[in-house]
Amino acid sequence: MRKIRKAVFPVAGLGTRFLPATKAIPKEMLTVVDRPVIQYVVDEARQAGIEHLIFVTGRNKGVIEDYFDIQVELVNTLTERGKEAELSLLDSLQPKPGTASFTRQQAPLGLGHAVWCARDLVGGEPFALLLPDMIMQAEQGCMKKMVELYEETGGNILSVEQCDPAETHKYGIVGRAEDVGTGFRIDGMVEKPKAAEAPSNFFISGRYILQPEIFDILETQEKGAGNEIQLTDGMLKLAARQDFYGYHFTGRTFDCGSKEGFIEANVAFALWRPDIREKVYDNLQELIENVEPKFAAAAE
Repeated sequence: MRKIRKAVFPVAGLGTRFLPATKAIPKEMLTVVDRPVIQYVVDEARQAGIEHLIFVTGRNKGVIEDYFDIQVELVNTLTERGKEAELSLLDSLQPKPGTASFTRQQAPLGLGHAVWCARDLVGGEPFALLLPDMIMQAEQGCMKKMVELYEETGGNILSVEQCDPAETHKYGIVGRAEDVGTGFRIDGMVEKPKAAEAPSNFFISGRYILQPEIFDILETQEKGAGNEIQLTDGMLKLAARQDFYGYHFTGRTFDCGSKEGFIEANVAFALWRPDIREKVYDNLQELIENVEPKFAAAAE
């Protein structure tokens, strides 16, 4: 079985929901507490044993490449000032030479197209795909558990979570067959089905392990929903040839592509931090106590 060594991060999106901030800052570089969103996703990949990071970027995303490079002036200044803790932190986050690659998606043609743009860097081996808008909170990262399932089953692995059955129309839904190892076999995929037509309430939640045959499919994939090349359409074709399995992630997922999810992520990860948890909790309590009377008055 071929090891999962490489991970693809599609970071070419415009981030229009965060304008005007994203006029100058890529949405992936917005910070949750004190780290950019993209750092959380990269940390998850590295915890899973990923050796090579592949970023599919777009125009005005050069700051992401700079972030994962060595900042010589900053390192020199910290060294002169004896900031050993800060230097150690930066070193722990720094990809080793030759382990981070960048390629350009030259037109916004959808997630499937973004994945296809990484084909030459991935080569003929299975790979992880992590959507950077989705950051996950758990003691063991979602991708680490997916890799463990892959080592049991091979094939293709999707992270899934459960939604309210009445909200299946918002998601890509998978059919659940028999349990296999720490996951289950997927026997169907439907994009945004009505509740009465959904095969389950398990939705695809932004983490994938895919076999390289997906690239040949995406190369000739016709545009689908939104007039874009959809990854789900390609996976449906791949599922006719190869097995797909689901890993049920039971931690917390935050959609940092939305304002609400981004703010929730900041609160949740701040409360996870022993160094600031107590102060943040007290401040939140005070804010809530001050806001609740105003909500009550507005309701009247």
